[in-house]
Amino acid sequence: MTPNDMSAGQETSRNEHDENVTVGRIERIDRNAAGQLVVHLAGRDEPVVDAKIARCFPWSKPDSYISIRDAEGNELTLLKTLDEVGQASRRILDEELRDRIFNPKIIDITDHKSEFGVTSITAETDRGQVTFQIRGSDDIRILSPRRALLRDIDGNTYELVDVTALTPKARKFLERYF
Repeated sequence: MTPNDMSAGQETSRNEHDENVTVGRIERIDRNAAGQLVVHLAGRDEPVVDAKIARCFPWSKPDSYISIRDAEGNELTLLKTLDEVGQASRRILDEELRDRIFNPKIIDITDHKSEFGVTSITAETDRGQVTFQIRGSDDIRILSPRRALLRDIDGNTYELVDVTALTPKARKFLERYF
């Protein structure tokens, strides 16, 4: 089946048994009484309960290419953009992405200290003040001239959205990494 053969909103994928599986577009997403994601797909009688979502490109395109999967991890459909779902479904997806992925955004760096090859950073984030440690430049991934990810020694990731929005003191500290 070629892309031209597929009806609008449907695509073909392969499951673990190498059979063609047609997945439909999302009609709506809601939660059941247990708080699980319930996905209603066009052309499917029963909704998918306990669905999971995952960003395919969490740092470069966080609102694009969202994979919707069943409880076993099989992809049901791929949203190229969150605009493909209705407003109520999008709210639920936004909540789920925010709650499942701890990704505080750094607003400012208020303090930093280096000792024994480890730098301790205190930062104001969109989720409150946090102190974390990095070992060096390998823990900072530059995404653009203004944007970076900082991974602490515990594996948590903090997003620096715009280095130019930081205080001059914080920018000076980060100059060696940019």
